Amino acid sequence: MLKPLRQGLPPMDPSAVSDAASCALPARYEAVREARRFTRGTLDRWDVGDRFDDICLVVSELVTNALRHALPDTGPETSLLEQPVRLHLMHWSERLVCAVRDPSRESPVARDTDDFSAESGRGLFLVDSFSDSWGWHPLAGMLPGKVVWALFRLEDGA
Repeated sequence: MLKPLRQGLPPMDPSAVSDAASCALPARYEAVREARRFTRGTLDRWDVGDRFDDICLVVSELVTNALRHALPDTGPETSLLEQPVRLHLMHWSERLVCAVRDPSRESPVARDTDDFSAESGRGLFLVDSFSDSWGWHPLAGMLPGKVVWALFRLEDGA
């Protein structure tokens, strides 16, 4: 179990963010494709330079983890009317944060595996490898769930 971590997360002052975008995602696996499409379109407009592929990969992993591990036992293929997972992208001049909100208060768990050919179980390893830092924190107030975030440093002018 990972302890909540906010270190490295930029201030959430809305006036400090130069660009922001978010989208609600349905509780089905096709949402990963929708998240990638949304992220690619947003990053194209923001011109994030050479971090484009890293950010898209991490978004895919965070959304997949939310769908696999953070939804109720009914699973993501149920026809829930609500959209319990939300993707947020926030852009500052020299950094970008992608954050995925889900309804679970459970900590993300990094699996211990030496099998690098496995097709699952490496999501948080990839997030850690391709982002500059990442963490999570429970939602405050009456909202149930947590936010898992990843920070990317951008080159000047990106």
